Amino acid sequence: MRNTKLEGAVLLALLLIFGSGAADRAVVDAADHSHGDMKHDQTVPQGGHGMPMESLGERIFQGKSGPWNLEARLIDMKAQLEKSGVSAKTIDQLGAKHHLMVLLTDPKTGKPVTDVMGEVIIKGPDKTSSSKVTLVVMGGHIGSDVALPRPGKYTFRVTVVGGGQRGYAVFEYKLKR
Repeated sequence: MRNTKLEGAVLLALLLIFGSGAADRAVVDAADHSHGDMKHDQTVPQGGHGMPMESLGERIFQGKSGPWNLEARLIDMKAQLEKSGVSAKTIDQLGAKHHLMVLLTDPKTGKPVTDVMGEVIIKGPDKTSSSKVTLVVMGGHIGSDVALPRPGKYTFRVTVVGGGQRGYAVFEYKLKR
């Protein structure tokens, strides 16, 4: 019962975060983390439901990865849920406090690339600990909740595969709190 309440609270918070467009869907799956159809416009990036991409976390990388353009965004789920009015007690029950979004686009058309899968290896500030996380298809991106347990510099090594092609990206991110 406890997990059901937590999942319900997180689902409600995600609905509040990502707007009324999500509420219009007949079925919402909390495990899906879908952010709707991601729209990529070179001049005005948009997230799901017409939201500016900036509202979907902090851009921590933008560049090439194999044949694709890759953008990585990190969402501080605790901050987003706090903005939505979710209680601190419920937030504290979350396993991971961040969500990594990896958005791939075709450089010729600017359209999102689908039918890809990936993984990320994250090395923590102490350089000895690391975690390997599978990136799951979630609407217009691949992503996963990730654990960044303490402040410091993290190194991300992303591998993406799709359509017989492969791409890599390595980047760093300094977590301040």
